[in-house]
Amino acid sequence: MFFPSSVAVRELPLFPLPEVVLFPGIPLPLHIFEPRYRILMNTILESDRRFGVLMVDPMEGKVANVGCCAELVYHERTPDDRMYIKTVGQQRFRVLDYVRKKPYYVGLVEWIEDQPTEQDLHRLMKEVDQLLRDVVHLSGKLTEQEIELPDDIPTSPLELSYWVAGNLKGVAPEQQALLEMQDTAIRLEREAEILMTTRNHLAARAALKDAFD
Repeated sequence: MFFPSSVAVRELPLFPLPEVVLFPGIPLPLHIFEPRYRILMNTILESDRRFGVLMVDPMEGKVANVGCCAELVYHERTPDDRMYIKTVGQQRFRVLDYVRKKPYYVGLVEWIEDQPTEQDLHRLMKEVDQLLRDVVHLSGKLTEQEIELPDDIPTSPLELSYWVAGNLKGVAPEQQALLEMQDTAIRLEREAEILMTTRNHLAARAALKDAFD
């Protein structure tokens, strides 16, 4: 799924996006219309089709220092030279310095990975998996819709932690914190806390709904 590089530090074109946090293995479709980002896409199409996604805090306008590399896997041009692209998250990185800022940002980045651990993470995985299924079941009950989890949910602790984080909605700052963590166990523990809070909230709403039905 991922493409580790033997080069620890490299220059990478950067694409800051408001409240968007990309994770390894997670798809990200984009509509490219600004001239500077059209230039960026034309440039990467002639090289390795990779660029970095960084979350921008819309309130403070601050660009995160840790992001995720995206690989462009499909593109379609419109007659007026806009582009619709599909990308998939690859390695995480930290920006060490900015090489230039025009016409688009280019950073000097280093790849980051989770620290190796001998801890058995399968208990945490099972807990997160069950909480996820509880949340989906309760969401379906409240909306009176059949909601199913995809069949291809990752089965390794690291990739599951990325998948869960990448599918959280409306909590970009929390996602950014999860992206920056370099400990799989701590990431899974935090996701379990988030899912438990969500499950308890949905369970209370479902109980209230049952009481009035």
